[in-house]
Amino acid sequence: MTTLSRREVLQSAALVPLAAAVQTRRTHAVVVGAGAFGGWTALHLRRRGHDVTLLDAYGPGNSRASSTGGETRVIRASYGARRIYTDMVARALPLWREQQARWTLPVLHEIGALQMAPTTSEGQRLSMTAMQDVGLPFEQLNGREAQRRFPQFNFDGLDSMVLEKAAGYLSSRLACQAVARTVVAEGGRYVTARAAPGPVTDRRMREVSFSDGSTLQADVFVFACGPWLGSIFPREIGSRIQPARQMGLFFGVPAGAASLHEDQCPVWLEAAYYGIPGNDYRGFKIVGGTLGERYDPNNPWNPDSSERVVPAERVVEPRAHLERRFPGLRGAPLLESFVCQYENSPDEHLILDRLPGTENVWIAGGGSGHGFKFCPAVGEMMADAIVGTTPLPATLSFARFGAQTQPG
Repeated sequence: MTTLSRREVLQSAALVPLAAAVQTRRTHAVVVGAGAFGGWTALHLRRRGHDVTLLDAYGPGNSRASSTGGETRVIRASYGARRIYTDMVARALPLWREQQARWTLPVLHEIGALQMAPTTSEGQRLSMTAMQDVGLPFEQLNGREAQRRFPQFNFDGLDSMVLEKAAGYLSSRLACQAVARTVVAEGGRYVTARAAPGPVTDRRMREVSFSDGSTLQADVFVFACGPWLGSIFPREIGSRIQPARQMGLFFGVPAGAASLHEDQCPVWLEAAYYGIPGNDYRGFKIVGGTLGERYDPNNPWNPDSSERVVPAERVVEPRAHLERRFPGLRGAPLLESFVCQYENSPDEHLILDRLPGTENVWIAGGGSGHGFKFCPAVGEMMADAIVGTTPLPATLSFARFGAQTQPG
């Protein structure tokens, strides 16, 4: 189950009109977006007995999505004062483990994550307290201890390292495809198609529409469309969801350098950069350095049409940082580069809530560069809210923004 088959992914080629593929039942949920949040929401709704149709304009695990660029995403629980995310990781980890066992796929890689800082900060203290409260194992190392444990690093200027033992990384593209395939295997439907929201009447949406003019009716709609959410709902969301980009680079590990592979090297995070060793021997990954619109104001970022190319001159700083922290990578060749696209909310909190002014339309977005790790828990939370068993956290709702609507 490494990928969706061409037949599964490209079902839309045989669907004219698209709506003819769906025979609605008593409770039908349409989930738009087969990325991190949408796929898992669809799966949890299916497991609660909903008839589910999962839609995506480009397919699960596609390279335009926030969920999958660069193939992997970090999972860690250090969130300082944002305790809600430590709690979500504590719930997500057993869900990842359970589903990975069902898939028999290497999706969750618990190789540890090393949070590195010059001194012990208040954020580290709060993170350690939260992890202790939820039972996630960790240890704190000073600079000398860390250097003995991980001699492949250079810890100059750093004296407070928190090693999260249950952290690591996730194979994000593989996971998105496996979730969509599981939705289908458990009786749901997946269709590759771009869907537009239908009108809202008496606080309810009745349908989504497709480019061929057909429509699909349902009882519940979930939009988990990442950086597209603002353009899909310009009045209700608009600029509250902003596309953002970082550089992602893969550097070649020297031949035989086992200490720079994932069986000996943890995920690491420091200030503006983080890195993942191993990556199926693809190279040593470093991500960071925001690619802001100011870099090329004549070419504003568009998640549909913009090319995901890292300018050569922007590689200099992350290379220097990597070579400082990992002396064994000095002079290492750049093997690949990619644009790590994501979407930010104004406060970098997730947005999980009903769409303002509606009763049956739900939004799951605002991943803000850290949402993938939570997605099994997010899907569970969304499904529980939709079926009415547990409300979503108020801190992740639209209410925190004040006015319910805004210009696009």
